[in-house]
Amino acid sequence: MSSPLILLVEDNELNRDMLTRRLVRAGYRVEPAGDGEQALTRMRELNPDLVLMDMNLPVMDGWSACRAARAEESLASIPIIALTAHAMESDRKVAMEAGCDDYATKPIDFPGLLVKIQKLTDAA
Repeated sequence: MSSPLILLVEDNELNRDMLTRRLVRAGYRVEPAGDGEQALTRMRELNPDLVLMDMNLPVMDGWSACRAARAEESLASIPIIALTAHAMESDRKVAMEAGCDDYATKPIDFPGLLVKIQKLTDAA
């Protein structure tokens, strides 16, 4: 069985590269996307095991992309973890209402993120 495929949606190239390297070292396959529209296209193409979705994205933000994914039958069951610098409890609530399965604040607590990823990819 191949390792789980993660779609990493992050417009900041440095963050995307750093997270990609750490996820690959942790045993995951990673595909990038730079905005919310690209995320939806890549979700349709790849059917990833999980999506890490930055919320502040160009073209289409992460909240809109999550809502659109949840409205599309073929994408609705793909787990999504929101990645955001917004750390208020109300921000977490908004992400969950948009259809995210979990939430991680930036700067990323990588060991904590791995636990969330594993929980959601094991459940799939």
